[in-house]
This record gives sequence, C-alpha cells and structure tokens, in this order.
Amino acid sequence: MDIETKLDLIKQPPMREVITEEELRSLLQTKDHPISYDGFEPSGQAHLGLGLVRAIKVQDLNEAGIKFKFLIADWFGWINNKMGGNLEKIKKVGEYFVEVWKALGVDFKKNEVIWTSSYLNDLDYWKRVISISKITTIQRMMRCSTIMGRKQGELQDSAQLLYPAMQVSDIFNLKCDMTQLGIDQRRANVLAREIGPKLKLWKPVVASHSLLIGLQGPQKMGGFEEDRELDVEISSKMSKSIPKSFISVHDSPSEIKEKIRGAFCPEKIIKNNPVMEICRMIIFRKLKLFGIKRPQKFGGPIEFFKYQDLEREFRNGKVHPLDLKNAVSDSLINILKPVRDHFEKHPQFLEVFKEAEITR
Repeated sequence: MDIETKLDLIKQPPMREVITEEELRSLLQTKDHPISYDGFEPSGQAHLGLGLVRAIKVQDLNEAGIKFKFLIADWFGWINNKMGGNLEKIKKVGEYFVEVWKALGVDFKKNEVIWTSSYLNDLDYWKRVISISKITTIQRMMRCSTIMGRKQGELQDSAQLLYPAMQVSDIFNLKCDMTQLGIDQRRANVLAREIGPKLKLWKPVVASHSLLIGLQGPQKMGGFEEDRELDVEISSKMSKSIPKSFISVHDSPSEIKEKIRGAFCPEKIIKNNPVMEICRMIIFRKLKLFGIKRPQKFGGPIEFFKYQDLEREFRNGKVHPLDLKNAVSDSLINILKPVRDHFEKHPQFLEVFKEAEITR
C-alpha cells in the first residue's frame, strides 16, 4: 500500500487533526509498522464512542500498517474516582471493555492490550513521571487536568495532579510513535511532543479524532478549552454519566429507537447535530448503503452511498428529521447485533454493572 493511501485511511472520519501531517508521512515512510495507542478509564458500560467509533478507527490504522495498543488505564480510573473509586470493579470493567472490542471485530492478533497496573513496578516509568513533573509548571499541569473530563479548577484531590504526567509517561513507556486519542486528550499529547526532546526522547505524532456528541445536543459548559468550538465539543460529548445522552452498545432495539427518537436533531441543521454525527462517524463507515424509508407523498424511499449526499439533502430539507431518526435506529440495531449476541453468550462480563456506581 502506498503512503498516500495509508494517509487517507488514517485521516478517515472521525479523524479531526494530525500534528503534523508531514511528520506522519515521514513516519509511514520509515517504519512498516508504527505503534499507536489510546488509553481507556474503565468507568461503565461502553457507548457508541468508546465502542464503535474506537473499533472503526483501529481498523483504519491496522489497514495502514499501524499496530495499536489498547491501554486499560485501571489506575487512572482509580485516581479519577471511577466506579466509586473501587479498583477491583475498575479492573472488571477493563476486562469487559476488551470483550466489547472483540465483539465489534477488533483483531487482537494485530493489536495489544496493556494494563497500567502491569508496569507500575517499573522504576524507569516513575522516574520519567517525576522528570516530566519537574519540567512542567503546576499551572500547565492543572490546565492539562481537563483530560480527565473535569473542567479547570475541578480537581478533587492532589493525586489528580499526577494524572497528566503519568499519561505523558505512558506514551514513551509504550514506545508509541503516534498517539491516537480523542480531541479532549490533545493537551497531554501536545505536552508529550514538547517533553520528548527535553528528555532526549522522540516527538510523537498526535492524531486526534472528533468526539461523538451526546444525544442531548450541544452544551455550553465552558472550562475545557479557550477555543469555543472545541470547548462545546468536549462539553457535549456522549457520556455514560448523563442519562439518555448516550447509546450503550448493549441497548435493545426498543431502547435504541426510544433514545434516537428523543435525540436533538433540528431540521436542516448539520452542525452539532448528534444524529447526523452518528451517520458521519459510524453508519457511513460501517455500511455501503444507507436507506431511508419515506411515504410516497414525501418522496418515497431514498438511498445514499456517501455521507456528503445525505448532508446536502438534509440541509436542503429533502430529508425530514423523523425519517432520518427511524433509519439511523434501524442501522444501529443491525450494527450492534454482534455485541448483543456476544454478551448473551458471555453475561458474566456484565455482572459488575448490577450494583455499580457510575461516577463522572
């Protein structure tokens, strides 16, 4: 596969930004199988973003020859008080995450699962954490704290100040040539680019994907980024801690239909429209054809092969939000069937959620 084809694969939706594209091209030219990663706090049932979007993007990276490392960030979840701060429950959720990705088609012969707790006895890791902390100001570290999903000034305890330095250290510990996380993790990844040369290490390429907006639509919380558009995106992302804002990969057909029916989807509006974003980031990445059923008096059934065509017709009012929602529901029900089937056979991985405290 030529370099430009690999670049096109990596930049497929939901990729939003690459720092820098020139460095990525050079990386692909000099290494047959570069290493990339993403870290995951075990914090509750997987939604479309953590499950489907992640699986789709990993498959793109694999096709481009990149080996991906899934870092199950169990200790990060503990620091960030996930699952009520219960480390044993956090570990069980991590095991469940791996099962979700398996059900969604991730090939673990091409990719690797690593746990943060597996290398915490490594003194070089902690030496690097301290070295990063010594050359990073407290103010910069606090600015990076938004990677935990908490606004600036929302730190709850001093352990959380360790979080950004540990995350940056992970990148070098895992020998990552590239980071491929959500745009909400940009600050830590950019810090790694600055820190690398100072520690006589390398400067990783930073590839950031867009966040799947929650079904509630755009929120104006503020406090994550100075850039207003990016701040809205982070504030509005699909979250397990906001009821009815997310679709779980386990939701039944009736639950999916109910949630999509109540989703924010203003007529003719594309920007920050969660239903259109599901189409762009998931449905047109998974399906070759997207069909919408409509009564003959409203134009009859219509089919789309490209997202851009759907966007044009929706913006022009040719596709009604209700018809779009019905079609999106049907598509998601079919796409998520392998997950429902997998966990019907392996229900033990869902036991942890029966009495679990899902914390933000």
